Amino acid sequence: MPAPIFRTLRTIPHALFSLVFPYNCRLCNRPITEITRYPVCAECIAGIQPFDAEYFCALCRTPFVDASSLDETGRCAVCRECARGFDAAYSYGAYDSRLRELIHLFKYRRMIALARPLGRMIASALPLDEVIDMVVPVPMHWTRRWSRGFNQAERLARKVAGARRVPVVAGLARVKRTPPQAGLTHTERQRNMESVFVARHAKRLAGRRVLLIDDVFTTGATAGACAVALKEAGARSVVLLTLARVDRRRTDIPNENPTGAPG
Repeated sequence: MPAPIFRTLRTIPHALFSLVFPYNCRLCNRPITEITRYPVCAECIAGIQPFDAEYFCALCRTPFVDASSLDETGRCAVCRECARGFDAAYSYGAYDSRLRELIHLFKYRRMIALARPLGRMIASALPLDEVIDMVVPVPMHWTRRWSRGFNQAERLARKVAGARRVPVVAGLARVKRTPPQAGLTHTERQRNMESVFVARHAKRLAGRRVLLIDDVFTTGATAGACAVALKEAGARSVVLLTLARVDRRRTDIPNENPTGAPG
């Protein structure tokens, strides 16, 4: 078959899709012409760039405009003053603009198919030399999971675990439902997280290098409480991996609780 005819035939399914399902992209509002399981165009997905900054905290990876907020070991003030619990933290992108909108579509509009592209993003944020034995998602309280229908951290955890060929372990349970953390200081958030998480499957956790997965990193209070519970159960180390993190260098980030749970 001649190449021009073959290329024409390949466009027919896409044209039929646009005719039957005349969706516009939820991010840029342009018509979607390719076959897709979610109403977001490929250009918008591809345009979401990884997080970048010249200065980071060596532990929590908080970005800074200069090194004045970091000590001689490269740690920020929060990491110097508070026991984080986790040993390192990584995020794919900044929690703003299109990535923020995409996360909201995934979580609150129940566009679960977005777990595929979001899963690729978060998996790419974990350095290849970071050795892990298992992936543990940050759990939701059963009432919140029941109302939402799924745990977004668990969906992302499956994608990362598949990429690294390690198991997903439900190593934590959330035993208390806490009020929203928006507007609280880091210390208040930490206090709010006391006795919220308990470890499960302690035998599987003992001596293991755990990768803890959540969707958004705000202050790290939730992740810190999870990491403490995992280490008390015998985990050798806990590394935090999130899809996005709040960029404190910016002043236009809304004061909200982006995860629908404490951050």
